[in-house]
Amino acid sequence: MHPNAAFRSDDDALAFVAAHGFAHIFGVTPDGPRVAHAPVLVTAAGTIMFHLSGGNALAKHLDGLTALISVGGPGHYVSPNWYAEPADNVPTWNYQAAEIEGPVRALDMAELETLLNLSSATFEPRAGEDWTMAKMERPRAEAMMRAIIGYELTPAAIRTTLKASQNRSDADAAGVIAALERLGETAGAATIRKSRK
Repeated sequence: MHPNAAFRSDDDALAFVAAHGFAHIFGVTPDGPRVAHAPVLVTAAGTIMFHLSGGNALAKHLDGLTALISVGGPGHYVSPNWYAEPADNVPTWNYQAAEIEGPVRALDMAELETLLNLSSATFEPRAGEDWTMAKMERPRAEAMMRAIIGYELTPAAIRTTLKASQNRSDADAAGVIAALERLGETAGAATIRKSRK
């Protein structure tokens, strides 16, 4: 996470993770550091659940491991030309991110099926669809479940960054907002405005 305390966010990091729904999952294994990329779900208990292919290089090591989940949100490049004094500045990037660290445990088959049903219930409506595992023949569903492993991470540490020009003067922030709006990056401009209130 960014070391500047100005970029800490009071926003709910787990809500951010739930809204984005996709993460990089890092772990140190006997084979060296590994990363997996997977959809993630935040449970009502505040844990994070996900599944990986059994063949994933991280999968066989995750049970009992302390892992790090990283979720990145929207961001944008910032040109020094957008500041009041371009010659005194360098390019940067505004962005949002959350890191959640904690112990991981493997799910049993019943918990895995619950996770997969929760996944469909969460992500299918976002795509305007209604698929569920009930649409699969049971032997096929069970064969597919045997090919994956479900996990639950219990957060022990949560770190966030919301870098939205908070460390810049009003004139510099106004220049960045105007440039982003010219480029059609209205969400980035709105994030800067919100961060300055």
